[in-house]
Parts: sequence; C-alpha cells; structure tokens
Amino acid sequence: MQKVLEDYIRMCYDGFLQGWHERNGGNLTYRMRPEEVEDCRSLFSQSRHMELPVDVSALAGEYFISTGSGRFMRNVPLAPQENIGIIRIDDDGRGYEILWGLENGARPTSELPSHLMNHIARIQVTDGRCHVIYHAHPANITALSYTIEPDARVLSRILWQSETECAVVFPEGVGILDWMIPGGTDIAVETSRLIRTYPAVVWAFHGIFGSGETFDETFGLVHTIEKAAEIYLKAKGAGIIRTISDEQLRILAKAFGVHINEDFLS
Repeated sequence: MQKVLEDYIRMCYDGFLQGWHERNGGNLTYRMRPEEVEDCRSLFSQSRHMELPVDVSALAGEYFISTGSGRFMRNVPLAPQENIGIIRIDDDGRGYEILWGLENGARPTSELPSHLMNHIARIQVTDGRCHVIYHAHPANITALSYTIEPDARVLSRILWQSETECAVVFPEGVGILDWMIPGGTDIAVETSRLIRTYPAVVWAFHGIFGSGETFDETFGLVHTIEKAAEIYLKAKGAGIIRTISDEQLRILAKAFGVHINEDFLS
C-alpha cells in the first residue's frame, strides 16, 4: 500500500485507540501532495460525482483523502477501501469526484464542507504548508467546554497553565465555538473563521478540530490539548493552589523562540 495511505490509516486508528472516535465519531481529511497523487494514480478506477453545498474554488483540482460518512475509524485498517477514499475537487469548486475507495455507495464525511473551508483558511495563513484537518471527540477537552464560557482567551490560558509544553505547541492559543448543529454550512463558516487565527478550534459540547502540516504534527496538537484538559480537570477536582504565571509563560516562549499571543496574557 502507498505510504501516504499507510500514514493516514495509522492516524485514524491511533485516534480510535485514544478513545476519541466512538461509533462513527470524528473524521480526517488530507490534502495530497502532487507526488502522492502520482503514487496513488494507479488506484483510480472509479468516478462518482457529488455536489458541494459551498464554493471551494480555492481548492479547484486538489486531491484529498477523506474518511467516509457513517464509517467507523476502528474499521479503517481492516477495510480501507470501504471506509476512506480519494476525491478530486472539480475545476469550478462546486463538486468533487470520488476516484478511489468509499465503496458500496459510501460518501466522504458529512463534515466535508467544514474540512474544505478549514483547509482553505489554513492554506492562506500558513503559505500552503497545512495539509491535515482532523476532527475528533476527546472526552476531556469536551468536558472542559462545559465548565467555561466559549472564550478563546479563557480556554487558552487554562491549557497553557495546565502543562508547560502547551505554550510552545500552540502559542497562538486555541479557539472555541459555541454549540451549533454539526454538518452544515453555518458551522463550517464559523469554524473556518476561527481557524485562521488558531491551529485548533474546540466545538463546545462536541469535540475539536485540529490542523497541521503533517499527520504527526496534527495528531500531536490534539493530543497535547486533550492531555492539558485532563490535567486541568484533575487539578481542579483536587483544588488548584498555584499555576504557571504569565511571566513564566513569556520566559518559556522566549526560550523556545515562539511568539505567544500577548492578547491572552495580563
């Protein structure tokens, strides 16, 4: 099997092993590099056309690997061709073709509009380096969203102060979107707006969207956020008496050469 598919499948299953993908929860899309498309071209043996509810002309002609709607992450390694697929965005950005996988009438994730709009946003703010958009349902960051108002500054400070690594991994902070119906255009627009500023966006009472250049970077981002949320909830339950100060966060950022979001510091 082609390496890009092996790496994609591994990330799907790693997320399941973390407990982030109950039933058919969560989804993953990857914008393929030209050499990866060529490596996979021999697999392209079908073509089903689908329409999109949003205009993604900025992605015209791009190829993506996507999980399937209603498919289970735990089954991806067992039958990749049934649970994931490769699609190509139309030249006018109003639809796509399924070129491989998603067999037996499957379609890409119902969150495909959110994914594609997030890809556009992150491509624009990373000079094209972002290739991965990942949606998962980690329990701790979802639980944390019940304990605060949907405020990025509040959330980011909690995470930065919960685990020293966080300010280095996501110095921009983490966005948070209040509850909305998933799978539609409205939540796609709002998520893509926030992800221009933050590499990850929490969906209150639901889960998280993460982005990155590689599978490892993206999985690591979500993993770090989830671990910090777990630490915070445990510490809060035990009783927090001290934490990392803003000045210590500044010192940390300087030591690692990252630019921490000063708007979120006092």
